[in-house]
Amino acid sequence: MLFPDNLGPRLSLDETSLSNGELYTILTNKAARGKKGVLVAMIRGTKAETVIEVLAQIPKRSRDKVEEITLDMAGSMNLVVKHCFGRATKVIDRFHVQKLAYDALQEMRIKHRWDAINEETNAIDNARWEKTNYVLFRFENGDTKKQLLARSRYLLFKSAEKWSPSQKARAKILFAQYPDIHKAFSLTHSLRLIFSLTKDKGVAYTKLAKWYNDVTDSGFKAFNTISATIYTHYQQILNFFDNRSTNASAESFNAKLKAFRTNLRGVRDISIFLFRVAKIYA
Repeated sequence: MLFPDNLGPRLSLDETSLSNGELYTILTNKAARGKKGVLVAMIRGTKAETVIEVLAQIPKRSRDKVEEITLDMAGSMNLVVKHCFGRATKVIDRFHVQKLAYDALQEMRIKHRWDAINEETNAIDNARWEKTNYVLFRFENGDTKKQLLARSRYLLFKSAEKWSPSQKARAKILFAQYPDIHKAFSLTHSLRLIFSLTKDKGVAYTKLAKWYNDVTDSGFKAFNTISATIYTHYQQILNFFDNRSTNASAESFNAKLKAFRTNLRGVRDISIFLFRVAKIYA
């Protein structure tokens, strides 16, 4: 589906799944704020060549009026913007960058959890072999080592000031037992603060460079991906600080599609579903 009249100066490019993992590339207009006129294009698949072929049907004069597009770090998305909206500024969504940091932090937690599971299993087997009673060690909050790592998942996603009293107690124990998780949490939190509090693009560049060096010095393999990503895409990431634009509008539109799909008890006929979407949002 293509609606050239809905084109605006600031767009969002994203992908979503309608049913059975079938992906669609969606181009939306930020100015419409998720209401009628928000949908510019909805194209089946994520292959750059297919998306470019469809968007190329919009007159070049109109496409050249697009000033800014927010997108994720997928190579196909970057290729689409490069070919179809050559004059637009590309802004990599800050939340995709932060998610990489959260994923790296959780990867470290999960690795320690598996180690704790293996440690407990081996201790139980040894006690059975020696015909002794195995007494499970518990921390002062009642958690075992395995439970401590499992129950710390959600607190690592939040800032310390948003922790509940029980989460504060659990975090204190967690960080004392696993200093590397504490360090990784600090790195993740400092990255979030760069995006949240920094206003000037030049200052952000300096802070991101320092953060990159801190990650390198930490030696955490889990953070290698995000440090390499920032190094490769730093210019598009820094473009966020021009207008503080994110892909939140695209994510919001995706959420509306999923809610619409839920209300209809799923998508049995794609063409009818797309027809309804076009009537409401295009």
